[in-house]
Amino acid sequence: MRVIGSEDLEAAAQAIERGGLVIVPTGRWYMVCADASNAQACDDIITGKRRPSGKPLAYVAPSIAACKDLFVLSPEAKRLASAFWPGDLALLLPWKNPEDATQHSTVGSPALVTIAPGTLGNLALAVKVPLAATTANISGDASPSDPGPAITIDQVHAFLADSGLEADFIVDGGVCPAANHMTIVDCFTPETSLVRTGLVHQRALSAVLGTEIRTA
Repeated sequence: MRVIGSEDLEAAAQAIERGGLVIVPTGRWYMVCADASNAQACDDIITGKRRPSGKPLAYVAPSIAACKDLFVLSPEAKRLASAFWPGDLALLLPWKNPEDATQHSTVGSPALVTIAPGTLGNLALAVKVPLAATTANISGDASPSDPGPAITIDQVHAFLADSGLEADFIVDGGVCPAANHMTIVDCFTPETSLVRTGLVHQRALSAVLGTEIRTA
């Protein structure tokens, strides 16, 4: 395992293409990344995190154009994507092709899709395989005693020790300032709804949609 800077993303991308794991910073916290089509790599993450098997990893698309190639975007999804991507928003979207859903089973169907800013987004652009990501922490119950995902390199190392995962690279981004979640919006069911609050506020979503978004 090597700690590298964000200027060395090509090496990190190649590691993911070989089936390895890479941990990168975001404005929220550090994320563990793998090839979304590599079931073994993704299953290793789920097992190491002790993550419930039905809880999918996020699919980090490199661009809105690439997202439209794979997923069905409702008019509401298109408005939200245009307003907030790249950013701290994830959308639950249906796959266009059932075979793609099968190939990316650890991402889920519908898929949890985002286009990320910063290092995570740049990694999605650099890698030649689809990118899956999830927070660098052991899955917990979100109680007050749960420390939450790693926001420093030291916490990343502690997570790796606890999980037993081996990362090829850790991209050093210093301290992640927000320590908060992406907002998740369900654009799969007929009525667009808010699944989880996060850094993109409910009022901002409603303003873009032109109507009050309800909580799922």
